[in-house]
Amino acid sequence: MSTLFVAWRTLDPKGGWGPVARLDHNGEVYRFSYTRGARTLPGFRPFPQLDQLDQIYESGDLFPLFANRLLSKSRPEYESFLRWGGFDPSNPPEPIAILGVTEGLRQTDSIEVFPCPQPDADGCYLNRFFLHGVRWMPPAAIERIGRLAMGEQLLVMADLCNAFDRNAVAVRTDRERTLIGYVPRYLARDVWHLLGQCEPDYISLVVERLNADAPLQQRVRCRMSACWPKGFQPCSGEEFQPIAPGVPVPCAK
Repeated sequence: MSTLFVAWRTLDPKGGWGPVARLDHNGEVYRFSYTRGARTLPGFRPFPQLDQLDQIYESGDLFPLFANRLLSKSRPEYESFLRWGGFDPSNPPEPIAILGVTEGLRQTDSIEVFPCPQPDADGCYLNRFFLHGVRWMPPAAIERIGRLAMGEQLLVMADLCNAFDRNAVAVRTDRERTLIGYVPRYLARDVWHLLGQCEPDYISLVVERLNADAPLQQRVRCRMSACWPKGFQPCSGEEFQPIAPGVPVPCAK
């Protein structure tokens, strides 16, 4: 079973992002269901054709809400789109895998999708994500992003002075401490937990991929690894819990 969570951005600049739904795929059937965040995130309304919060929707094809977030194969930049996510254009994966990496991003949209982090073969935390907030960075930060190198070590730091998100986690360069972006908001709470529970030497954030020809929101892909504290359960907050009964928990260790 492959699972992606769906995050939605509130209209209030201080409201931020929050999970509102999830998409599952068992290899044959896609299943869409809302999470409790859909009832608590200010201003959220059900998506078109998926208008019942307590219902589980099933389809043999990817729901239009998500299919429309995959670039058409007829587009000239389709191969670049796959390459930005680290895929082989000659052997593309399942659509849900592409969504999990590209985050279903649209520059002017209020929806993103993301997978729940899973422990790696050694039982450690492993997650990959595109650097967020890049388009709000000053010119000096954009210039520094342009000089990033593959494998370059970055820093994750709790942003205690952030006026818009009390859980914000800043991403800075290792040497100059230049702020270049943020960990995605819907992952920030879990990362805060890791920052408090893991020894600093067991937390690593590196530049995994650079896409100089991509839109800003897909310019820098990071890989984060950390310890997996005892009892740690990512994506387990109340807002991630399913509204409809019988939906399995996807992230249990």
